[in-house]
Amino acid sequence: MRFFRVPNILRKHGGWEMLGKVLKRTYVTSVYLFLYLPLVILIIYSFNSSKYSTNWKGFTLKWYAKLFDNTMLLDAMGNSLIIAGISATVATCIGTLAAVVFYRYRFIGRKVLYSLIYVVMMSPDIVMGISLLMFFILLGMNIGFATLLLSHITFCLPFVVVTVYSRISGFDPRVIEASKDLGAGEFQTFRYIILPMIMPAVISGWLLSFTLSLDDVIVSFFVTGPSFEILPLKIYSMVRLGVKPEINALSTVLFLFTLISVSISQLLIKERKK
Repeated sequence: MRFFRVPNILRKHGGWEMLGKVLKRTYVTSVYLFLYLPLVILIIYSFNSSKYSTNWKGFTLKWYAKLFDNTMLLDAMGNSLIIAGISATVATCIGTLAAVVFYRYRFIGRKVLYSLIYVVMMSPDIVMGISLLMFFILLGMNIGFATLLLSHITFCLPFVVVTVYSRISGFDPRVIEASKDLGAGEFQTFRYIILPMIMPAVISGWLLSFTLSLDDVIVSFFVTGPSFEILPLKIYSMVRLGVKPEINALSTVLFLFTLISVSISQLLIKERKK
């Protein structure tokens, strides 16, 4: 009889509900700790004065100073910023127009084409990297800046289309019809009506594309050559020989930059929804 009293008491006083909430909170906390605790440790040890990451010997900023004195890393960072900026801009322009086309026009194969965008998003990076490498080899292209840029545009494009389309699908179609009734053409409707309304989503898509391009390793590993080295691949080659304090500092800078970009993107979307 005592075995059955505990569940009855919990049910009577709402104990099962409280227990469920505690378990949910514990589960969510564990997941976030698993995801972000290594990043917190990395950030903390980027300020460690010891040359060896496992020994804490005091606070210092010398690794950040050495980071900005490293010309090889700065050159690789410059290459990454160039690739990320160009690929994000091109992908945003093409992706925005594609989202408008998917929303406004009905044509044969429209649903199939839109579904293929999700296929590209869900494809493993290693599969995309190998397939793009084979494609460039068949075209006879030299592996380098051009192939890297085209590859980054390819995997950034679907994210822009989905981001902009999710915003434009919430439009009131009567607004576009009203612009037509007032004599506006297709270009005028897009420039003065559609584009201002989707601008936060466009900026969000650009920031997301820029971040994805800046952080990519696997696809870039297959489609770039030694003549054009980008920062993620440079970091990967350095880490293979051991984790240096400069890597911790560089990773902290990249993480903060990514965090700020994603935060701005989410704020733009939320502000526009309100």
